This record gives sequence, structure tokens and C-alpha cells, in this order.
Amino acid sequence: MAAVYANLIRKGRKTLAEVPAKLRAEVEALLEAGNE
Repeated sequence: MAAVYANLIRKGRKTLAEVPAKLRAEVEALLEAGNE
């Protein structure tokens, strides 16, 4: 599910603030890994 949120954020459909708190750290890690 974190990967789905990460993809939506990359596409501009969601923001990190809209991600459920329990998934936020995992989504942040995926976004950082994708920016390298």
C-alpha cells in the first residue's frame, strides 16, 4: 500500500500529508529511494 501512495505522490495526485500516519515513514523512504 505504501508503494501506491508513493506513486500517487510522484504523479501529484496526493501529498505526504494525506498519507495515513502509520504508512508515512515507509512512503517517505520509498520516495527518497526513488529520487536517487
